Amino acid sequence: MAASDAGGHCPLELIGLRKRFGPVQALAGLDLRVGAGECYALLGPNGAGKTTALNILLGFLQPDAGTARIAAVDVQADPDRARRNLAYIPEQVQLYPRLSGLENLAYFHGLGASEAMADAQLRDCLRQAGLTDTAHDRRVHTYSKGMRQKVGIAIALARRAPVMLLDEPTSGLDPEAAFELNNSLRDLAARGVTILMATHDLFRAREVASRIGILVAGRLQQEVDPASVGGAELESLYLAAVRDLLGRAS
Repeated sequence: MAASDAGGHCPLELIGLRKRFGPVQALAGLDLRVGAGECYALLGPNGAGKTTALNILLGFLQPDAGTARIAAVDVQADPDRARRNLAYIPEQVQLYPRLSGLENLAYFHGLGASEAMADAQLRDCLRQAGLTDTAHDRRVHTYSKGMRQKVGIAIALARRAPVMLLDEPTSGLDPEAAFELNNSLRDLAARGVTILMATHDLFRAREVASRIGILVAGRLQQEVDPASVGGAELESLYLAAVRDLLGRAS
């Protein structure tokens, strides 16, 4: 488990989360705590419950039981306050294609900010996210998926949110773009941002995460220190967890 902050709280906490959709138990008592400056990869196959957990943290779903907290705020009790401490980057970052990267950043930052950011500050956020200066004023419809992801990270940087959620962030990215995204996530964690990423990309998770949790059928089957295992060993652990649970369910 991650160490708590000085105040006794982790920036992100899931405690006994349960969620059922008809006959399907999407989450079966999920317990997870992620500390400041930690990048946690929630690894699992499709249908494991990863997106359900994120949607509960975002306040889009109500759990059947358990508690989700962002920056010590109960998401179900005060979703608006919890979301103010949160940045979310979905698998497909939705931007306005006829606006530039800079214009998109200014627009989305303005939606929730108490004060506007100067042009130079916005450009600095884009640079920190890894978007080159030559792309700032280009229309987004000319961007690759990796470039759109960088604008999403810049939006999160501009918000100064202490917690970031990512859903399948490397899906559809070429190796270079995935490498650059991981570098951006490492930089964010180094600044103290708490990161939870839901993914099925074992090898990219191993490269960037400080901890990896293997989620299968709504249960956290195992936690792994990525520094202590190789890529092949992580794959073996993951496949064993999946096959063991499926074998017991059959």
